[in-house]
Amino acid sequence: MISRVESINKILSYKTWTDKKKIDSLLEMDCSMYASLGTDSTKKEKEGVRKNSRSIYKAIKEIDPNLGTTLISVMDKDN
Repeated sequence: MISRVESINKILSYKTWTDKKKIDSLLEMDCSMYASLGTDSTKKEKEGVRKNSRSIYKAIKEIDPNLGTTLISVMDKDN
């Protein structure tokens, strides 16, 4: 199975995809991770999703600095 970081880098490397499609795919990946969490998820699993989410937001920041910065700052406020 491909790791999240490899998936993120793969999406960023696509030359034929528009920036919007890249961001949409990254946000879909982020949403899917959070949707897979449940009430029985451990603290470690939740922290792992949060860590991966931050990596996704940093990747989005490479494409769209304003959006990426906003997503990261909102995530930091939740702490």
